[in-house]
Amino acid sequence: MPAPFPQTLSATLRSLPQPIYVLGFTLLSASACLHAWVDPWQLFTWVLWLSFPALLLAEWLAPRRVDWKLEWRELGRDTFWVLATYLFWVPFYSVYYDANIEALFASMRESIGLTFALAANSFAGLVGMALIAILAAEFITYWVHRLQHRFLFFWRMHATHHHISKMSVGRTDRTHPLEFLGLNIGMAVIFSFLGASPEVVAVAVMFKVTTVHMNHVNLPLTSGIFGWVFTTAESHQLHHSLDFDESNTNYGCAVILWDRIFGTFSAKADIDKCGNGSGRPLPLLTQLALPFFSDKKLKEL
Repeated sequence: MPAPFPQTLSATLRSLPQPIYVLGFTLLSASACLHAWVDPWQLFTWVLWLSFPALLLAEWLAPRRVDWKLEWRELGRDTFWVLATYLFWVPFYSVYYDANIEALFASMRESIGLTFALAANSFAGLVGMALIAILAAEFITYWVHRLQHRFLFFWRMHATHHHISKMSVGRTDRTHPLEFLGLNIGMAVIFSFLGASPEVVAVAVMFKVTTVHMNHVNLPLTSGIFGWVFTTAESHQLHHSLDFDESNTNYGCAVILWDRIFGTFSAKADIDKCGNGSGRPLPLLTQLALPFFSDKKLKEL
């Protein structure tokens, strides 16, 4: 039996905030690249730091689940992860890891005489090329993510991100520094091998980061049309389920299309509990030490 009209309308309205937020800032980034009214990376920095308090306030006022509301102590730990990620680990990997991968694949591109480049001078072209870059990069990220869940050696670097007992935008960047080895490889390879212009890179990064942040919010959002191709808060919360089978679905960080194609997509809308293993929250030092625990201890947490 089809859902009553008011319920269908409510679900439709709740599917709109994420694409409006993500596509709005993506289009703003493209405008900055084409018309130079602001440096696109300066714009990205503003969006990054202003969005966290805005989304946290929205979570407090209209949470998807009241039991996922953050306490002050939890907020303090999340702040550590956000600051460490964007002030230390991302800059470090950009200089010493991404740059080397980009140089390698740029050399491969040159050696095989690849002339196609992800570049455009029009608004629609720039956004289109950025989305092509995201789709291609997420294909690599999808398989890296599946490997992390399949093999304990790779899981130990990814486990920190799954040992969260609540969904929140503040939990987006609870990512162990070693995991950036896997997270960064997709975009580094695609940007260099396909010759993405600096403008395409800026727009693609804006799309990726805003999508990933929205995917972790504790807000009553639904997937809608946007969720046919891209990952949403509703589909990504299932990936963070304490239930083992549910957590082994919806691997796409920003693109859900590859899950649909390779049979790992689930449309289940709600989860019982969020977390991993015992489901208990872990102290900050334990979160940082997870990759170095024995297999036995890692399984017991």
